[in-house]
Amino acid sequence: MTDTMTTAFNISGHPALSIRTGFDAEGLPTSAQIVGRHFDEATLLRVGHTYERARCWHERRPAL
Repeated sequence: MTDTMTTAFNISGHPALSIRTGFDAEGLPTSAQIVGRHFDEATLLRVGHTYERARCWHERRPAL
């Protein structure tokens, strides 16, 4: 696993949050990364929480 998608935010210091966005055609989970303003973690967490409540992807598990 690489961290190439988070390196820019680790360097810039922007808060970032990964959320589940569904499942692909093979049934594997997909995700998105939301990036916020400096020192605005509260807004970032509210956005992530609102998305989770609206979509409920966090309640599903991939088939093994």
